[in-house]
Amino acid sequence: MEGFLNIASEFFLNLFSFDKAHPLLFTQFYFWAFFAIVFAFFCLFKNKCLLRNAFLFFVSLFFYYKTSGLFTLILIFITLYDFFAGKWLHSRKKDWSRNTVLALSVIVNLSILCYFKYAYFLTDVVNNLFHTEFRVFDVFSWVGNEITHSNRFNVDEILLPVGISFYTFQAISYIMDVYRKRIEPVRNIFDFGFYVSFFPQLVAGPIVRANEFIPQLHKPYFLGRKQFGIAVFWIMNGLVKKIVLSDYIAVNFIDRVFEQPLLYTGFENLMALFGYSLQVYADFSGYTDIAIGVAMLMGFYLPKNFNSPYKAKNPGEFWKRWHMSLSRWLQDYLYIPLGGNRNATFGSFCIIIMIAAIAVFLSGSWWVGLGIGVLAVILALVAIFKPEKRKKITTNINAMDTMLLGGLWHGASWNFMIWGGLNGIGMIFYKFWRDWSIYGRTLFILAVTFGLRLLCVFVPQPVFNVLFVWCIIILGGNLIRMIYNLFGGKKAWQWLQDAWAIFQTFTFITFTRLFFRSGSNLDPAEANETAWNTAKNMVNQMGSHWRLEQIPDIIIHYRNVFILIIIGLIIHWLPENFKRRYRIWFAKMPLPLMVVVCALIVFVIYQFITADLQSFIYFQF
Repeated sequence: MEGFLNIASEFFLNLFSFDKAHPLLFTQFYFWAFFAIVFAFFCLFKNKCLLRNAFLFFVSLFFYYKTSGLFTLILIFITLYDFFAGKWLHSRKKDWSRNTVLALSVIVNLSILCYFKYAYFLTDVVNNLFHTEFRVFDVFSWVGNEITHSNRFNVDEILLPVGISFYTFQAISYIMDVYRKRIEPVRNIFDFGFYVSFFPQLVAGPIVRANEFIPQLHKPYFLGRKQFGIAVFWIMNGLVKKIVLSDYIAVNFIDRVFEQPLLYTGFENLMALFGYSLQVYADFSGYTDIAIGVAMLMGFYLPKNFNSPYKAKNPGEFWKRWHMSLSRWLQDYLYIPLGGNRNATFGSFCIIIMIAAIAVFLSGSWWVGLGIGVLAVILALVAIFKPEKRKKITTNINAMDTMLLGGLWHGASWNFMIWGGLNGIGMIFYKFWRDWSIYGRTLFILAVTFGLRLLCVFVPQPVFNVLFVWCIIILGGNLIRMIYNLFGGKKAWQWLQDAWAIFQTFTFITFTRLFFRSGSNLDPAEANETAWNTAKNMVNQMGSHWRLEQIPDIIIHYRNVFILIIIGLIIHWLPENFKRRYRIWFAKMPLPLMVVVCALIVFVIYQFITADLQSFIYFQF
């Protein structure tokens, strides 16, 4: 009896303790055992809204505790603060009072986010500016040590709580929607806590808007036969994306190249970069597919977060298809308040100045800030003396501000700044590019190609070689299109034009990912230098002389990885109507057949499971 009690006590101790090495991940058996228990209890009171929501709130807190330990206290604080802030805001009648409450709420939420996410960056800024040697200090760990009268917590390192960006943005969404009177404040703390912390999407999105999710809190539970089938499909689809595509190609090829790019050829570096585009999509969309499926089983509907983003024909369209919940959040709560496509506001120019200062500190060069300042002055002069251009300029300023801050949302390091800036430049450049005739485009790209060729000859650098080859490809496509137009061709080959635009956009987005991937999974203290060196080494390898005779051997050696990449991209580029048909076919199949199909899928997934399961990429954001 004593032995049984010891085993039982050890089991419950492990069950209710936080193990940093074994968080609850969708790809682990423990999560699905956890969900099975949760769903069994959920079914007991699924139609009693208050009890159901309170139960899921506490379950979500437990899930977050098993994922992040004592950082659960931060989630509880944000939940309590924003719940009462919403009530306080709703009770204010005068505009100045409402504005004050709104500003205070946004400051509190962003201050917590900035403390954990940007402490290293801000410390570096102060040290560079005043030539000091300050180091980060974890106030929360210090408080914990004082309370426990111990040195249990490390005060010299600030760890980033999993998912803090996602639930902070959801809390801000709630405050903003109450301020705009889109919703009434939630009356019950359990309902609000459930909205902020719903466990399927808590740690990596999608970001749920208050005015879209809160109305679901009091709807009766409903799960039809078709909805059940669709939910199971999304779960299976997400697991295949994550384990079969993302994890396998990462562990067996991509991670190796990014860790030591100089040990691999230019072709391998290029393939790793394109492979990473598929990996990050399969990883992130796989997570959200599972989250959508799990939520649907409990009768809740999360927003679509991806819409075949690599089908985009330009960078602007890409960001309407990729991480759609973040893009919509930035548009609604940042881009439009800055003036949107109407005009630039005081905030627009403040952000430009802030970005210039950040660029100076991160790069360590005043020339970077000077370049941004000169560009801003030129744009301001054009807007003053050419009023007809003013709207386009202000729209582009707001778009660039949004993309740069979107880059900073992912992390305060130079590589994320470059990544966000390149995406902003791509979006703005396309707006001018689409207004040019085919002849103007061809002439422009011809001049750029010629200039890059001169640089390759007189100032040889691998990066110029890479850009030159890319421009040659674009120039070839434009020449073909121009010749086609000269002989009277118009829309007969529209599908080919669309495919060419998709290829160019996919290539552009892939190369911006070089800076995104290089800074991921790094200690903030070393992110800038390591990320820059990784990106530079990969570009050097890709832009150096290739030994073409090695390529067949490389393809044969990594054939499994390359086959998976090709299959993943083919499936991604399938027509949406075709995908919808096989989703519905799966959802409507008889339950015994569905069980057999799911068992086969799980068996295939099991064959691809690596020894060390990979955490989701967006957990770090």
